[in-house]
Amino acid sequence: MTQFDARLYRARDYPRMPWRNGGGTTQEVACNPGGSTAGFEWRLSIADVGQDGGFSAFDGFQRIITVLEGAGIELTVDGRREPPLGPRRAYAFRGDAKVDCRLLDGPIRDFNLFYAPARWQARLQWLNATCAFHSSARAVLLLNASDAPLALTVDGARHELPSRHDCLHIETAGGLAEYRIEPAAASAALDACLIELLPVAA
Repeated sequence: MTQFDARLYRARDYPRMPWRNGGGTTQEVACNPGGSTAGFEWRLSIADVGQDGGFSAFDGFQRIITVLEGAGIELTVDGRREPPLGPRRAYAFRGDAKVDCRLLDGPIRDFNLFYAPARWQARLQWLNATCAFHSSARAVLLLNASDAPLALTVDGARHELPSRHDCLHIETAGGLAEYRIEPAAASAALDACLIELLPVAA
């Protein structure tokens, strides 16, 4: 059995920070142990975007963005216009890219993963059905995107995410662990984002 530490981050407690350009606000969901907003190796955040505008640059990072709420966005990345990005469609790009964002039909809320590819490998996927899997990831994070409670069981230990945008962070010491993700109530729908992070071998 893999040793692990489980931490539940409640959406009601996420700190909210305004953007420097005034175009929106960001809530930090989680970051690597010992990290902070000013210095991190990986970070999850939720942003409220109220107007068209550019994204801040994050040199040395890879980004994956998904629309959580709202009609969607259209991104222009390094001068190339990308197809419209609707809800639950993840899009990856370099943190140092020049990115302009156009709202398709009003404000949106998005979910972001930032990670340093020199130090971490990352996998992000959206789930809409119960699933069971094995993973050797050092960090496993689960965001509940539904109003219904969500449950994650790791090596037989069950943890619940009670509310929308709550996040569960499983930090392991390495080795293979068994996971199961399901609605806490059998009749509820599942809507969640799963992130796995593995350190890059030296």
